[in-house]
Amino acid sequence: MQHHSREEKIEALGRVIDVLDILRVKCPWDAKQTNESLRPNTIEEVYELCDALINEDNANIRKELGDVLLHILFYSKIGEEKEAFDIVDVCDALNNKLIFRHPHVFGDVSVRDSHEVEQNWEQIKLKEKDGNKSVLSGVPSALPALIKAERIQEKAANVGFDWEQPADVWNKVREELAEFSTEVEKMDEAKMEQEMGDIFFAMVNAARLYHINPENALEKTNKKFIARFNYIERKAREAGRNLRDLTLAEMDALWNEAKTIQ
Repeated sequence: MQHHSREEKIEALGRVIDVLDILRVKCPWDAKQTNESLRPNTIEEVYELCDALINEDNANIRKELGDVLLHILFYSKIGEEKEAFDIVDVCDALNNKLIFRHPHVFGDVSVRDSHEVEQNWEQIKLKEKDGNKSVLSGVPSALPALIKAERIQEKAANVGFDWEQPADVWNKVREELAEFSTEVEKMDEAKMEQEMGDIFFAMVNAARLYHINPENALEKTNKKFIARFNYIERKAREAGRNLRDLTLAEMDALWNEAKTIQ
């Protein structure tokens, strides 16, 4: 791979900005886009980037990064048209924030490890809010629940609300499992749902304490399940049978066979 200079990177970004400026005027689709119309596409593009990242597919990572960058530039262009901000304002605000939030790099603060960096980060963000907002106010309400649980727990932990030892979390997991079992016996569906949520929340906590990203871990399990289930389907087709015709024992045997080769 060719390593590009700073000047080449700036020129390349400038060319994209120039092309977008032209499209905004001359392309009917680009000309009619608004923040509201782009937003669903932006979410989709980020998920497509996440797919490429978890698959370690460099060709698609490059492509999807370009799509996400286009959206960043597009929102900046719309902001410029509204005389609210432009890409320079976006970059300046980001640059100032990065410098302010990294006093251990650009100032005289010392840190021992990345965990201490995260703790300092949360304290700095509270100062930016003048201490008037909740520690958890920065967690977007629209985040998927699994990711939101992790972010909530991270923010709480960074101000000291956390387990003393990672192993302590398993008592909480066992407690939540027992509470769910109690509600199952009572067949109280509302409380069963509540206790199941508590189990998920405790398991996200466990993942965090053992430095495992729960979203990535679950997605890898999803992919593993899909691969093994596809194996069962393929073997059934090769035998001229429909999946519904297989007994559970036959499917289990094929599942175990798939485990040995995947």
